[in-house]
Amino acid sequence: MFPIDIRPDKLTQELFDYQRKLAQGLEHLLNAGPIDAGISPKQAVYREDKLVLYRYDTSAGVTPRPVPLLVVYALVNRPYMTDLQEDRSTIKGLLATGQDVYLIDWGYPDEADFALTLDDYINGYLDRCVDYIREQHGIDRINLLGICQGGAFSLMYTALHQDKVQNLVTMVTPVDFKTPDNLLSAWVQQVDVDLLVDTLGNIPGELLNWTFLSLKPFSLIWQKYINMVDLLEDPEKVKNFLRMEQWIFDSPDQAGEAFRQFIKDFYQRNGFINGGVFLGGQEVDLKRITCPLLNIFALQDHLVPPAASKALKGLTSSSDYTELAFPGGHIGIYVSGKAQKEVTPAIGQWLNEH
Repeated sequence: MFPIDIRPDKLTQELFDYQRKLAQGLEHLLNAGPIDAGISPKQAVYREDKLVLYRYDTSAGVTPRPVPLLVVYALVNRPYMTDLQEDRSTIKGLLATGQDVYLIDWGYPDEADFALTLDDYINGYLDRCVDYIREQHGIDRINLLGICQGGAFSLMYTALHQDKVQNLVTMVTPVDFKTPDNLLSAWVQQVDVDLLVDTLGNIPGELLNWTFLSLKPFSLIWQKYINMVDLLEDPEKVKNFLRMEQWIFDSPDQAGEAFRQFIKDFYQRNGFINGGVFLGGQEVDLKRITCPLLNIFALQDHLVPPAASKALKGLTSSSDYTELAFPGGHIGIYVSGKAQKEVTPAIGQWLNEH
């Protein structure tokens, strides 16, 4: 074994440096000012209840493609993660490839939304957003990009409305909810979801957020804040850190009935694999999907393990199925520098080729 170097002079210097960083960092934290969320210009083009449909301004000098792209985010957390800051923006990257980008902001459900079901979200809100875009562009089909739970929503939607979808892209999307390496799924199997929803009504976003953090408590909580000290000397890095923290803890509550159905039909019954998921009286059958499909997953994803996403291969009737593996995690796939160079351009190129 190598001896641990704990000479008094070195230890004193490290403690001095640590205190200096904390002192300077406190000043930068106090002077950080408002933290912006979302950087790309956009316009609200459709509203319904809590939902807002945004259309992003096209990039200067870029002619938008004729088939628009609708981004469908998860109900958990906020969709501005896709447009976090100037150098970390999936939206900006898509615009640069010529995509005419729309995005659904589901908003913040309250007690009035408790009875909303998956049918309301998918055959209701999502379908009306798609119809709005189709009507505005005078076309029959649009492109969909579904992220995480939004990818599961997009799969369900396309299975029920294949006639309205030209191409489908799924990112870090769970398909097989019971892979052996899915810790979140293992936790959920024995949860009495009916008792939980009947007791709480809407599910607090804070409860879900701490559940996700607890999957990797050391790296996602303790290590993160220890490493933060090394960022405090740089005011810009402080803002970037706070921007990410703001997103992590900006967690909407979940409409009780939709949460009940999603957990039972997918996490507990594994509905995409075993069938038996019904929306609006129709069974969700992925074999009805025939459009080209790009499935993107992250190799170090702790929330949606790669195997959970790769299970999509062979479940649809698409003759044009492509996979893209990203060497990163669940969040890094849309905010890391590597993702900006590899993932977003690949999506744009694939859509342009189709």
